[in-house]
Amino acid sequence: MKNYSTDPETTGGADDREAMSEDLHDLFLDELADLYNAEKQLTRALPKMVAAAQSQELKTAISSHLQETQQHVRRLEQAAESLDEELPEKTCPAMEGLIEEASELLEEQKGKPTLDAAIIAAAQKVEHYEIASYGTVRAWAEQMGHDDAAKLLQETLDEESAADEKLSEIAMTSVNRSGEE
Repeated sequence: MKNYSTDPETTGGADDREAMSEDLHDLFLDELADLYNAEKQLTRALPKMVAAAQSQELKTAISSHLQETQQHVRRLEQAAESLDEELPEKTCPAMEGLIEEASELLEEQKGKPTLDAAIIAAAQKVEHYEIASYGTVRAWAEQMGHDDAAKLLQETLDEESAADEKLSEIAMTSVNRSGEE
């Protein structure tokens, strides 16, 4: 097992720290590529959620987040460019699974008063995945001194958190109540 301590007294010295830094940078780029693919998958999935939503408020919120998601794709490209890197091709299986689950849920709830509640549940699962992922890569960017990338990632993290809060607000003020009726 590798010793990831940064204390020179307990490590093999600068070589281990340099290897850790390179490995973390590679992991960082891999996770950016994962998020890049996830966001691109979402740009294709969100319009289906907008079409299925019954509440105008929910349609508007998801449409607004679709525009933000398109910006998230651009920010990930900018984060890589700020490091003179290109994002490797990668498929995000987690997002594939979340989207597949959402599609199944929409099909099961089609025509039912609980459809919007199901859409919110599926969308919040996606948001929580993204919040965790963006929080992680932003922290790594800060740790490695990738300040421009960290700033871009924080902007997206803030928007993902706001989207999650908006979905909760819609659920609590209207959608969940109409599903009870």
